[in-house]
Amino acid sequence: MISSRSAVVTLPEDKQILITREFDAPKELVYKAYTTPELVRQWWHANRGEMTVCDIDLRVGGTWRFAMEAPNFGEVGFHGEYKEVVPNERIVSTEIYEGAPEAGAALDTLTLTEEDGRTTLTLLVEHQTKMARDMHVESGMEDGLQDALDLLERVAVELR
Repeated sequence: MISSRSAVVTLPEDKQILITREFDAPKELVYKAYTTPELVRQWWHANRGEMTVCDIDLRVGGTWRFAMEAPNFGEVGFHGEYKEVVPNERIVSTEIYEGAPEAGAALDTLTLTEEDGRTTLTLLVEHQTKMARDMHVESGMEDGLQDALDLLERVAVELR
């Protein structure tokens, strides 16, 4: 385990990152905040810049692209394709970091489960190589992830 904050980040296998976090909101609201462009714009930036692109074509074969302008860094962008979409329950998509496309596409599997009005988000990120996984982990992704997921929870709760 490499996390001490509200999201738990583990490395279950050589090419994997597993992120788990509980939200004080039903899964329908977490899903809506995770998949609606005007809501994604409120949390994805993790307070590290201004989100400049938020394109979501949420259907199998559809694509997505998120980008932001980060101070002292420039544009940070990611894109991918949706492989599976089960509303309020599961999204499987590819993810390519545009700053290192040579690392190849990761496969992200997002699962939402609910108990007593609280949602557990599980995100399994499967890289093509251990080196790509390690680059992802060593990029400082966890701090931004923690802040983004805190903002995601705030957005979901405000939808009540």
